[in-house]
Amino acid sequence: MSKFNQYLDSLHRVMSDAEVTDVEQQSLPPGDAIEQIIVWLHEVRDARKKNIFIGNGGSAAIASHMAIDYSKNGRLPSLAFNDGAALTCLGNDLGYENVFAEQIELHAREGDLVFTISSSGASPNILAAVDRARKVGCRVVTLSGFRENNPLRNMGDLNWYVKSPEYGFVEIAHLVICHTILDIEMGWKPAR
Repeated sequence: MSKFNQYLDSLHRVMSDAEVTDVEQQSLPPGDAIEQIIVWLHEVRDARKKNIFIGNGGSAAIASHMAIDYSKNGRLPSLAFNDGAALTCLGNDLGYENVFAEQIELHAREGDLVFTISSSGASPNILAAVDRARKVGCRVVTLSGFRENNPLRNMGDLNWYVKSPEYGFVEIAHLVICHTILDIEMGWKPAR
Protein backbone atom coordinates (compact mmCIF):
# COMPACT_ATOMS: atom_id res chain seq x y z
CA MET A 1 0.00 0.00 0.00
CA SER A 2 1.38 3.43 -0.92
CA LYS A 3 2.11 6.12 1.71
CA PHE A 4 -0.72 8.15 0.19
CA ASN A 5 -3.23 5.34 0.72
CA GLN A 6 -1.92 4.74 4.24
CA TYR A 7 -2.36 8.43 4.98
CA LEU A 8 -5.93 8.39 3.68
CA ASP A 9 -6.70 5.26 5.71
CA SER A 10 -5.34 6.95 8.83
CA LEU A 11 -7.36 10.08 8.14
CA HIS A 12 -10.49 7.98 7.65
CA ARG A 13 -9.92 6.32 11.03
CA VAL A 14 -9.40 9.70 12.71
CA MET A 15 -12.65 11.03 11.19
CA SER A 16 -14.56 7.87 12.09
CA ASP A 17 -13.31 8.03 15.69
CA ALA A 18 -14.26 11.69 16.25
CA GLU A 19 -16.47 12.09 19.31
CA VAL A 20 -19.22 14.57 20.09
CA THR A 21 -20.53 15.44 23.53
CA ASP A 22 -23.15 17.89 24.73
CA VAL A 23 -23.02 20.45 27.51
CA GLU A 24 -23.44 17.66 30.09
CA GLN A 25 -20.65 15.59 28.49
CA GLN A 26 -23.13 13.03 27.18
CA SER A 27 -22.07 11.37 23.92
CA LEU A 28 -24.05 12.06 20.77
CA PRO A 29 -23.87 10.41 17.37
CA PRO A 30 -22.13 12.83 14.98
CA GLY A 31 -25.16 12.87 12.67
CA ASP A 32 -27.40 14.01 15.52
CA ALA A 33 -24.89 16.75 16.41
CA ILE A 34 -24.85 17.98 12.82
CA GLU A 35 -28.67 18.10 12.75
CA GLN A 36 -28.69 20.07 16.03
CA ILE A 37 -26.16 22.58 14.72
CA ILE A 38 -28.22 23.04 11.56
CA VAL A 39 -31.28 23.82 13.72
CA TRP A 40 -29.18 26.39 15.59
CA LEU A 41 -27.91 27.88 12.32
CA HIS A 42 -31.49 28.40 11.16
CA GLU A 43 -32.45 29.93 14.51
CA VAL A 44 -29.49 32.31 14.25
CA ARG A 45 -30.41 33.32 10.71
CA ASP A 46 -34.13 33.69 11.44
CA ALA A 47 -33.44 35.84 14.53
CA ARG A 48 -31.06 38.03 12.47
CA LYS A 49 -28.14 36.97 14.65
CA LYS A 50 -24.72 35.77 13.46
CA ASN A 51 -22.24 32.91 13.53
CA ILE A 52 -18.76 33.71 14.83
CA PHE A 53 -15.68 31.60 14.05
CA ILE A 54 -12.43 31.86 16.01
CA GLY A 55 -9.12 30.03 15.92
CA ASN A 56 -5.34 30.50 15.93
CA GLY A 57 -2.89 29.68 13.14
CA GLY A 58 -4.25 26.93 10.90
CA SER A 59 -7.50 27.08 12.87
CA ALA A 60 -7.73 30.81 12.05
CA ALA A 61 -7.53 29.90 8.38
CA ILE A 62 -10.36 27.39 8.90
CA ALA A 63 -12.34 30.09 10.75
CA SER A 64 -11.95 32.53 7.85
CA HIS A 65 -12.76 29.87 5.28
CA MET A 66 -15.91 28.79 7.11
CA ALA A 67 -17.11 32.33 7.83
CA ILE A 68 -17.08 33.18 4.12
CA ASP A 69 -18.53 29.83 2.99
CA TYR A 70 -21.34 29.90 5.57
CA SER A 71 -22.14 33.50 4.58
CA LYS A 72 -21.82 33.34 0.80
CA ASN A 73 -22.80 29.77 0.03
CA GLY A 74 -25.14 29.05 2.93
CA ARG A 75 -26.63 32.56 3.31
CA LEU A 76 -25.90 32.18 7.04
CA PRO A 77 -24.49 35.49 8.38
CA SER A 78 -21.00 34.66 9.66
CA LEU A 79 -17.70 36.31 10.47
CA ALA A 80 -14.26 35.42 11.77
CA PHE A 81 -12.49 37.41 14.47
CA ASN A 82 -8.97 37.16 13.06
CA ASP A 83 -8.32 40.50 11.38
CA GLY A 84 -4.60 41.21 11.72
CA ALA A 85 -5.02 44.80 12.91
CA ALA A 86 -7.57 43.80 15.55
CA LEU A 87 -5.41 40.94 16.81
CA THR A 88 -2.25 43.03 17.08
CA CYS A 89 -4.02 46.01 18.64
CA LEU A 90 -5.91 43.98 21.21
CA GLY A 91 -2.94 41.69 21.84
CA ASN A 92 -0.69 44.68 22.44
CA ASP A 93 -3.15 46.55 24.65
CA LEU A 94 -4.92 43.71 26.48
CA GLY A 95 -2.69 40.66 26.07
CA TYR A 96 -3.00 37.95 23.43
CA GLU A 97 -5.08 35.81 25.77
CA ASN A 98 -7.87 38.43 25.43
CA VAL A 99 -7.93 39.04 21.66
CA PHE A 100 -11.06 36.95 21.04
CA ALA A 101 -12.81 37.56 24.38
CA GLU A 102 -12.68 41.32 23.80
CA GLN A 103 -14.13 40.97 20.31
CA ILE A 104 -16.88 38.73 21.70
CA GLU A 105 -17.60 41.43 24.29
CA LEU A 106 -17.74 44.14 21.61
CA HIS A 107 -19.60 42.34 18.83
CA ALA A 108 -21.42 39.22 20.05
CA ARG A 109 -25.03 39.33 21.15
CA GLU A 110 -27.26 36.91 22.98
CA GLY A 111 -28.37 34.23 20.55
CA ASP A 112 -25.24 34.30 18.37
CA LEU A 113 -23.50 30.98 17.70
CA VAL A 114 -19.73 30.82 18.33
CA PHE A 115 -17.56 28.15 16.70
CA THR A 116 -14.24 27.75 18.55
CA ILE A 117 -11.53 25.84 16.71
CA SER A 118 -8.38 24.74 18.54
CA SER A 119 -6.24 21.71 17.73
CA SER A 120 -4.90 21.54 21.28
CA GLY A 121 -8.09 22.65 23.00
CA ALA A 122 -5.84 24.50 25.42
CA SER A 123 -5.28 27.94 23.85
CA PRO A 124 -5.85 30.55 26.57
CA ASN A 125 -7.41 33.04 24.14
CA ILE A 126 -9.94 30.46 22.91
CA LEU A 127 -10.84 29.39 26.46
CA ALA A 128 -11.30 33.05 27.52
CA ALA A 129 -13.50 33.65 24.48
CA VAL A 130 -15.76 30.73 25.41
CA ASP A 131 -16.16 32.12 28.93
CA ARG A 132 -17.06 35.54 27.51
CA ALA A 133 -19.45 34.05 24.94
CA ARG A 134 -21.27 32.22 27.73
CA LYS A 135 -21.63 35.47 29.69
CA VAL A 136 -23.05 37.21 26.62
CA GLY A 137 -25.58 34.39 26.08
CA CYS A 138 -24.14 32.77 22.96
CA ARG A 139 -24.30 29.09 22.13
CA VAL A 140 -20.86 27.53 21.65
CA VAL A 141 -19.64 24.72 19.41
CA THR A 142 -16.09 23.54 20.17
CA LEU A 143 -13.72 21.67 17.88
CA SER A 144 -10.58 20.30 19.51
CA GLY A 145 -8.06 17.47 19.34
CA PHE A 146 -4.83 16.17 20.84
CA ARG A 147 -5.42 15.25 24.52
CA GLU A 148 -8.72 13.67 25.57
CA ASN A 149 -8.81 15.85 28.68
CA ASN A 150 -8.20 19.18 26.93
CA PRO A 151 -10.24 21.92 28.64
CA LEU A 152 -12.11 23.13 25.54
CA ARG A 153 -13.67 19.69 25.07
CA ASN A 154 -16.08 20.28 27.98
CA MET A 155 -16.95 23.94 27.48
CA GLY A 156 -19.44 24.01 24.60
CA ASP A 157 -23.07 23.22 24.03
CA LEU A 158 -21.70 20.70 21.51
CA ASN A 159 -18.09 19.56 21.60
CA TRP A 160 -16.32 17.82 18.71
CA TYR A 161 -13.14 15.99 19.72
CA VAL A 162 -10.74 14.53 17.16
CA LYS A 163 -8.58 11.76 18.64
CA SER A 164 -5.20 12.53 17.11
CA PRO A 165 -1.94 14.10 18.25
CA GLU A 166 -1.15 15.28 14.70
CA TYR A 167 -1.94 18.84 13.64
CA GLY A 168 -2.63 17.88 10.04
CA PHE A 169 -5.22 15.26 10.88
CA VAL A 170 -6.93 17.41 13.51
CA GLU A 171 -7.09 20.46 11.23
CA ILE A 172 -8.36 18.45 8.26
CA ALA A 173 -10.97 16.80 10.47
CA HIS A 174 -12.15 20.19 11.80
CA LEU A 175 -12.45 21.52 8.25
CA VAL A 176 -14.38 18.40 7.17
CA ILE A 177 -16.76 18.69 10.15
CA CYS A 178 -17.48 22.36 9.41
CA HIS A 179 -17.94 21.70 5.69
CA THR A 180 -20.18 18.70 6.38
CA ILE A 181 -22.49 20.85 8.51
CA LEU A 182 -22.75 23.48 5.77
CA ASP A 183 -23.05 21.02 2.88
CA ILE A 184 -25.82 19.03 4.58
CA GLU A 185 -27.59 22.27 5.52
CA MET A 186 -27.45 23.25 1.85
CA GLY A 187 -29.06 19.97 0.78
CA TRP A 188 -26.09 17.77 -0.15
CA LYS A 189 -27.03 14.29 -1.31
CA PRO A 190 -24.72 11.33 -2.00
CA ALA A 191 -23.67 10.92 -5.64
CA ARG A 192 -25.44 8.10 -7.41
